[in-house]
Amino acid sequence: MEPTGLGFRSYKPPDDDAIWELHRWAMRETGVDPDDVPGTDDLRSVRSSYLDSGGAFVVGVADSSPEEDAGAAAPADWAGETAGEALTTHDGVVVAMGGFLPNGEGHADERDRPGAAELHRMRVAPPCQRRGIGRALIGELERRAAAAEFESLLATTSTRQSAATSFYPDNGYEEVGRSTAGAYELVHYEKRL
Repeated sequence: MEPTGLGFRSYKPPDDDAIWELHRWAMRETGVDPDDVPGTDDLRSVRSSYLDSGGAFVVGVADSSPEEDAGAAAPADWAGETAGEALTTHDGVVVAMGGFLPNGEGHADERDRPGAAELHRMRVAPPCQRRGIGRALIGELERRAAAAEFESLLATTSTRQSAATSFYPDNGYEEVGRSTAGAYELVHYEKRL
């Protein structure tokens, strides 16, 4: 179930600046220098990296209309006033994003699993975390991957991202291995769809 005032839709080119800013902000908040994250060229070419390869890229957009409950914060305000400007796109404020690629289309060091898709760039704006948005986002990506006839989803995160190392198991992903990439210890997860 999506949080009230939030809708998921496929990526559109006017989202480019907002998804780049969301990526940078979310990484900084985990203590990771966004300039140190390898392979982020996919966020500068979402259409060719995700859509043209048979994957998907989804954005979670907070409706900018006022809440019916006058005491509640409007969803567009979840990301904060300053960040909200940087995350604004043509139809609201981007507060979440993520995508998947067919296995083998991602980074060269990814695992080889026929029939699998790889989750990439799962991000939720820091003030929006712990509101069910990440759970709704991963559910949306799982539905789309299953509809595209993938059998399982793979996810990889760094041990430095402690929220992610709890998030994936809490959503039914099983840890299937660990590896290192530069200064990062990586944790690999998998879930059958």
